[in-house]
Amino acid sequence: MVVAVTTVASFDVAYTGYLDTSGHPKQALPAFARDREALVSLYRAMVLTRAFDAKAIALQRTGRLGTYPSCLGQEAVAVGLGAAMAPDDVLLPYAREQGAQLLRGVTPTELFLYWGGDERGSDFGGPREDFPICVPVASQAPHAVGVALAFRLRGEPRVAVCVMGDGATSKGDFYEALNVAGAWRLPAVFVVTNNQWAISLPRSAQTAATTLAQKAIAAGFSGEQVDGNDVVAVRDVVHRALTGARGGAGPHLVEAVTYRLSDHTTADNASRYRDDEAVGRHWREDAIARLRAYLTAAHGWTKDDEEATLAACASDVERAADEYLATPPQPPEAVFDYLYEHVPADLAGQRAAAIEARGAAARSADG
Repeated sequence: MVVAVTTVASFDVAYTGYLDTSGHPKQALPAFARDREALVSLYRAMVLTRAFDAKAIALQRTGRLGTYPSCLGQEAVAVGLGAAMAPDDVLLPYAREQGAQLLRGVTPTELFLYWGGDERGSDFGGPREDFPICVPVASQAPHAVGVALAFRLRGEPRVAVCVMGDGATSKGDFYEALNVAGAWRLPAVFVVTNNQWAISLPRSAQTAATTLAQKAIAAGFSGEQVDGNDVVAVRDVVHRALTGARGGAGPHLVEAVTYRLSDHTTADNASRYRDDEAVGRHWREDAIARLRAYLTAAHGWTKDDEEATLAACASDVERAADEYLATPPQPPEAVFDYLYEHVPADLAGQRAAAIEARGAAARSADG
């Protein structure tokens, strides 16, 4: 018996890339990328991000910073999306968006403070409404939906930008957030940094989906892939998604395909579960080297330009590290002050006891 079937829906997932691994254009670049200064700004932001990252690891290895998640190899994703955002959009980051945070006005000192265990690092002097770093996996996705709903209710042309890793797309929080965002056509853009690893679990073992971008389709909106090692492509794709969301087109998902060149965190040893030779191959895709090659060929980037940029970024990071290390620690009772707006009665006694214990210790030290 022959059964007649009708296709009721079909979908495509687009992939965008502009610069190949050698920095040669594969197609005409978007308008902004024809401006040398725009590209230099993106390049400097990636160099600064990598300099910050290296210093943070050095501080952790010498016992002066807590466990830290390196963003090595992913600089183009954070810098590209950060450059695409409007100042009054709201960023809801995961833990490797240092590049976007720095571009949006979070200082290196504040980031050092946060990773040093000081909550003052989340009290951004710049983007006051951006959310703090989110270490729990995917819990920021429902938060983004709430932010986007607030924008809708207020009639504000703003977008919630939620960034997460590939492993987060296997969590219920992710699916629930996408479902609500799609049903209510909220101004939210979800950026999935697919670095191929959820700690030690490879992308192939996390999900059977051909792409992570297609997971948006079940929620009723579109998703696409972008070369996550091409900062020009990331900025262009995310900017178009933001423009659409801001104009009422609803949510969008961008899967930035990249690779985590580092350990998952400084508490991890990735050599236990992946091949060093494979990691080495991915170094050929490095976003910084790629853009530098294009700047050199197309815009006369010189050795002097490079050395000046490296020196300026290193100086900025060193100055921030010095400020962080010179910041006096908070008193023990501060642990209560960052949990609630008003300390509950059952904790107020513990807070008072902590203050008394600190005073007693000081009196004892004074003799």
